[in-house]
Amino acid sequence: MACVLLLSRLLPSSHRLTRTSIGLLSLLLSYLCYWTLFPVDTRVHRSADRTPSCQRVLADGAKRRLHKSVSCARPPDAEASRPRSDRRASSTQHVVRNDTPSPPMGYFKFGNKKLPNAIIVGVKKGGTRAVLEFIRIHPDVRAAGTETHFFDRNYDRGLEWYRGLMPRTLESQITMEKTPSYFVTKETPRRISAMSRDTKLIVVVRDPVTRAISDYTQTLSKTPELPSFQELAFRNQTLGIVDTSWNAIRIGLYALHLENWLHYFPLAQIHFVSGERLITDPAGELARVQDFLGLKRIVTDKHFYFNRTKGFPCLKKPESSGSPRCLGKSKGRTHVQIDRDAIEQLRDFYRPYNVKFYEMVGHDFKWE
Repeated sequence: MACVLLLSRLLPSSHRLTRTSIGLLSLLLSYLCYWTLFPVDTRVHRSADRTPSCQRVLADGAKRRLHKSVSCARPPDAEASRPRSDRRASSTQHVVRNDTPSPPMGYFKFGNKKLPNAIIVGVKKGGTRAVLEFIRIHPDVRAAGTETHFFDRNYDRGLEWYRGLMPRTLESQITMEKTPSYFVTKETPRRISAMSRDTKLIVVVRDPVTRAISDYTQTLSKTPELPSFQELAFRNQTLGIVDTSWNAIRIGLYALHLENWLHYFPLAQIHFVSGERLITDPAGELARVQDFLGLKRIVTDKHFYFNRTKGFPCLKKPESSGSPRCLGKSKGRTHVQIDRDAIEQLRDFYRPYNVKFYEMVGHDFKWE
């Protein structure tokens, strides 16, 4: 523009440029200067050299967040030395496309597998399955579905194998399992104590005579050729000599088994559930179980109804289900009829053991 003004002063007055001519000439000179100072290659390079920020998908539990990171961009001198076509190809490789399909809902796994905080250790045919099914309604309880038999049959497999059988739980949830044979296995208390002395133990107990008959009834359904109940229960029924080597009889000696557990765990760490009250008042028994586990009382009487056909309480149907949940057909099974004299002989046999058990736990279960 300065050159144009100077030229207009040097020319004769008759040849001086008009204002319009001065403007057009200024634009022309500016355009020529721009193309001289900024070649085509430089302009195209600068417009195309827009390195996108790298993006990384990071997993944080079940949540995935998209983070931008400028530190992963290539140094300018390294980028400039590469062909533009290569730079374009590499830049697109780091872009996370929004149309990438999401993984299925089951892909994300919440929580961790932990060793159990509480174990239902017994007793067989006492109501352990009912307690497990009822307590796992609680949102803060997760339990292994099957009996693991880790501490009595699979101990040599190690704790990591045992942990692998547990469900995934959140930090606020309790992990549980049940194996009724633990209560009568001599090595089990020591082994559980070695895992954690803080483990809470639940024992579901029942009138030992009724329990023995229920045990026999279940075994008979699987082994029809089984000898009679009296043959197995007595060494000499005439003299009233009971065969304590028979497992169905031995399990009911609760006081003897409890003595073994008290060598490793304080009584306050063992909760006893009445198998009889579990049938007549399931909500009341579950309230005490929840208190023992330090849980809020969420499982209440609204969750139960009594099934008169089975003679056993069932869970009311969840809103998402079309039918109520009752225990399997083996629960509430009609017992085999046993001679009345044999039953009275067994009651006499168990009476001193029952009294001692009441004294040990500080509660009379009234099994007379």
